[in-house]
Amino acid sequence: MSETVRIIGIDPGLRNTGWGVVESQGSSLRFVAAGTVKSNGKTSLAERLCQLHDGLVEVLTSHGPDEAAVENTFVNKDASATLKLGQARGIAMLVPARAGLLVSEYAPNAVKKAVIGVGHGDKTQIKLMVGMLLPKATYDSDDAADALAIAICHAHHRGGGNARVAAAVNA
Repeated sequence: MSETVRIIGIDPGLRNTGWGVVESQGSSLRFVAAGTVKSNGKTSLAERLCQLHDGLVEVLTSHGPDEAAVENTFVNKDASATLKLGQARGIAMLVPARAGLLVSEYAPNAVKKAVIGVGHGDKTQIKLMVGMLLPKATYDSDDAADALAIAICHAHHRGGGNARVAAAVNA
């Protein structure tokens, strides 16, 4: 029998960072938990990044994942928004890396292809397929559903060329 691996998927965002934890054993998936870390838009950028950091640290401490998967940032027309998303994504990668987890990155189209079968789809299709693949899944936002999709994608691709190991830096 194959080992059980606990995977956290993270959908980074400055306002809302979705997270979802699944357990993968062979081709079997089991829902563990999901939620959203929110930052206060009335505070400074630095404080918002601290809020995301602290929230993700709490999630990792509570759920003890073995591996992490983060969605790649896409570039859009608003350079300022893209930069802020990149900073939130840095936090989403830093927290599991500091915890010593394998951190893998997936393009949005790769996540969609792994979950709905095609590289282009909408949030409704993602939520529908997450519900089919993880019938006991509950989540509080579209961002958390996307994070579960990222975790599912990683479960399908783990050990492949997409994995990027990030070693923890001991203080």
